[in-house]
Amino acid sequence: MKFGSADNPGNLDLSLPDDHPDTKKILQEKDGTGTLNVYVGCAKWNRKDLKGFYPRGTKDELEYYGSQFNAIELNATFYNIYSPEQIGEWREKVPDNFKFFPKVNQYISHMKWLNDIVERTDDLIDSIVHFEKKLGTTFLQLRSNFKPKFFGRVQAFIKYWPEGIPLAVEFRHPDWFQDEKVADELYALFEENDVANVITDTAGRRDLLHMRLTNNEAFIRYVGANHPSDVNRLEDWVKRLEKWNQQGLKHIHFFVHQNLEKASPLLSAHFIEQMNETIGIDLKIPKIRDDVGQGDLF
Repeated sequence: MKFGSADNPGNLDLSLPDDHPDTKKILQEKDGTGTLNVYVGCAKWNRKDLKGFYPRGTKDELEYYGSQFNAIELNATFYNIYSPEQIGEWREKVPDNFKFFPKVNQYISHMKWLNDIVERTDDLIDSIVHFEKKLGTTFLQLRSNFKPKFFGRVQAFIKYWPEGIPLAVEFRHPDWFQDEKVADELYALFEENDVANVITDTAGRRDLLHMRLTNNEAFIRYVGANHPSDVNRLEDWVKRLEKWNQQGLKHIHFFVHQNLEKASPLLSAHFIEQMNETIGIDLKIPKIRDDVGQGDLF
């Protein structure tokens, strides 16, 4: 994932900005009772992408991945809509507590720009429902040049999206957050329809790091810069999530990428270890091969 890459990340201020003033209010208003649910994963399970993660001799990559993580950001659905049989095969390879977080197909988001996409949206929904109880939040990622003038299309898509299937949306044009009037309308739409506002943390696009939650879900797409600062950035996220949890946050969905995928599982393992220690949860820490170390991150 090269979106938002930076040539010299060590020269940038990569600290997290202050919360949007309404984030605390949202967490206090929304139902924050019950157990804290934390799902952490990578974007792919392919051996080619996750170098150094799989033990030698691993026969089934998804089955092994599911034994180490409790979630996957399923970018595969961005490129294809899969048959119920294929979805069922994936579903049965992972444990009961595992969840798939599928990405909305590119025909809907990137080719048609949310215009005239009812049939394709139905096809996507008819596919992903076969994950059954292992279906997490579906996320819609929009183009970098998808501007607020298309607000009506976003509104129509959200209104059409069926209740009962959690949805999150990622914007990559800064006007959605920096134009106060636009942002207020967007946040109101999300709050009314219980849609999560995806937070994108990448070194080269700090203008997208809005820190505004719109329901009781923090859906975070973290992109490491293949730089030593990646570790400190993750630890900053642990502190912020601890704060949000104290304010009532109960759903944390955190996905780790790198601009050049080398060892996302290693970063993820560090993040999970810090979350366990700081927030008091008990997520499994993924096993990392003995021959893979910090130097493989950067």
